[in-house]
Amino acid sequence: MNELFSINGRVAVMTGACGVLGETIVKHFAAEGCKVVLLDLPRTAEKGERIVAEIKAAGGEAMFLPTDVLDEEVLQGNLSDILAAYGGIDILLNAAGGNMGPANVAPDQTLFDLDIAATRRVCELNLFGTIIPTKVFAKALVDKGRGSIINFCSMSSFRPLTRVAGYGVAKAGMASWTQWLAGELATKFGEGIRVNAIAPGFLLTNQNRTLLTNPDGSLTDRSHKILAHTPFGRFLEPDELVGALQYLASDASKGVTGTIVAVDGGFNAFTI
Repeated sequence: MNELFSINGRVAVMTGACGVLGETIVKHFAAEGCKVVLLDLPRTAEKGERIVAEIKAAGGEAMFLPTDVLDEEVLQGNLSDILAAYGGIDILLNAAGGNMGPANVAPDQTLFDLDIAATRRVCELNLFGTIIPTKVFAKALVDKGRGSIINFCSMSSFRPLTRVAGYGVAKAGMASWTQWLAGELATKFGEGIRVNAIAPGFLLTNQNRTLLTNPDGSLTDRSHKILAHTPFGRFLEPDELVGALQYLASDASKGVTGTIVAVDGGFNAFTI
């Protein structure tokens, strides 16, 4: 059997693991033989434990740890718990993030209505919510001499999208951070430490549902514009991300670092 894409026996840690995308991803990685660690806010503990129970019932291995991706001390405690349980980390998935309405500029607003506090918070959550966990958990990869860090970029990483001011700034920064970190870790700690990202296209999630659908479930004008610019002509499904993630996590991509893989139904490549 060809083991090129195998991630069996590896330890995968994921921040933001209890969202719609996170649940799909950690269940896939567990089914592929990974020991998965779900990190998310304390308020998600009930859902996190439910996901862990379902993974274990299916024969997998998992644990949930409450965290705060902006608190280095809390993350250091998480790291200690992970090392005590599994002895190391092989894969870090930085998926924590989100947006806030006041960090957007609505169609009936202008720049002068932008809420700076909310924009700062969105930038902090998305960008520093990746930088700080990476600073903490990458030490375990460096100590092992190998590992894969996968960040979660966005279509906003490639080009500015209307309305989403703060989120766009943060995700563009995420792309730069991914490429900078790839060079930083490889040149100082060896080619075994790789850093890449995926840039999901448009999916319907709990965070964006009110932006993309009307109360009656019909699509908003913004959704129609998105789909008109998407060659697939539809929104993506969460399980369509897992193949790219497994590729980046496995030895199949051992020569790949500093890359951002778009999984977007052609959105980023389409012009007219």
